Amino acid sequence: MAIYPLIVLMVLVIIPRGFTKPLPKTLLSFLPFIIVSVVSVLLAFMAGIEPAQGVSVAARMLRAIITLGLGAMIYFAVSLWPQNPEDLRSSLRWLYLGFALALLWGTLQVVYVLRYSDGYFNLISEFQRYVSIRRLFPNRISGLTYEPNWFAEQIALLLLPFLFGAVARGYSVYKWRRGWLTIEWFLLGWALLVLIFTFSRTGLAIALLLLFLCLILFLPKESFKKDGVQGSVRRSMILRIGAAGMLVVLLSTVIFFVGTQNNYFSRIWRYWTEDTKTSRYLEYIAFSQRFIYWQAAYNMYESHPVIGVGLGNYAFFLEENLPDRPYNTVPEILKVVTQSQRTGRLITSKNLFARLVAETGLAGIATFMAFVLAIFGCALYLWLSDSMNEKYWGAAGLLGLIAFFMTALSTDSFAIPNMWVVFGFATAAAQIFSISNRGDRENDSLEVGNS
Repeated sequence: MAIYPLIVLMVLVIIPRGFTKPLPKTLLSFLPFIIVSVVSVLLAFMAGIEPAQGVSVAARMLRAIITLGLGAMIYFAVSLWPQNPEDLRSSLRWLYLGFALALLWGTLQVVYVLRYSDGYFNLISEFQRYVSIRRLFPNRISGLTYEPNWFAEQIALLLLPFLFGAVARGYSVYKWRRGWLTIEWFLLGWALLVLIFTFSRTGLAIALLLLFLCLILFLPKESFKKDGVQGSVRRSMILRIGAAGMLVVLLSTVIFFVGTQNNYFSRIWRYWTEDTKTSRYLEYIAFSQRFIYWQAAYNMYESHPVIGVGLGNYAFFLEENLPDRPYNTVPEILKVVTQSQRTGRLITSKNLFARLVAETGLAGIATFMAFVLAIFGCALYLWLSDSMNEKYWGAAGLLGLIAFFMTALSTDSFAIPNMWVVFGFATAAAQIFSISNRGDRENDSLEVGNS
């Protein structure tokens, strides 16, 4: 459904701006990755790969191109739509509004997790059918997404970096403020509370890491003055680490007590309290299969190191590249290998970096990481500025990149917009403020010359 308004936006606004406005250099760094991906798809299509689970290479080729194109369109739209700092703030306000609706729906789902009722759960599930094709879980919340992990990663990657950055820097895109208290404070507390009930290990780990790093790296130096005199660097760092550690412990305690009500999530610590251990820890928490998928991806890379097996073709090469080990304790792998019926669904590596290495080889991972490095350069440029506005966008961009690297370890889809929106905001902010700063320098030079 996102494709239709996105196409209209691209045709009427984004493409015309591309011809009349200077393009960010980051967009150019993204083009080599697109070229490598398309070449890998075409080469794989000509290789005569056999279908799997009733899915042909042509179908996967089309799916891979469409999802990458959709991600690129989202990135271009977010990068080129804002034309000035007010456009950036306005775009962020719309993002917050959308998330407020998602958090509200997630809050209504929290009710049946805390106190289950068939009638209420069925009512919420009926409404959920209009936004997702997957059923709700009675002990976890999914928000407006396909599953709880997607909702958690949406909050952790697309919302928390901007909120943590705003709270740390005292920045707000709204006029309302009561001293240090802003709307971003309310959104941050609300988002963290809802995030807990997704019981997503990745999402909660990202939230704890962002909280810790935000307090250590992104708080203003003035936050640790004593009696108006700046303390030593060592004392400041000790105070920052101490405050960050206390808050992380506090939030972890809340997560622990809430998590005890969920058998899936509490596996993390129940393994150490059970008397009989019939499996290894990673198998017990249902994580060992991820390492198997990643090792299979590396085996594909070794067989096709330059251009990979073709974007979207991981599943066609999975069985022959699985590591040589027993799988009787990993039922998910057994199900994939022994599946006899045609399901029309193929397994993925569930790791963006593993997918790129396997499907696009060295050429793909190198060009994609060059693109990510360009985004990092944008965020770092903003963070090193003396302007409070630019520092905020820099902090949000850097926190967003940290969250991206963590979510990339568990998701591998190009169609999910989270990372593209974060990348787009960093690109747009760097472009807008660099043009503004360049204009200010030119005006200063003219004034000096006239004097």
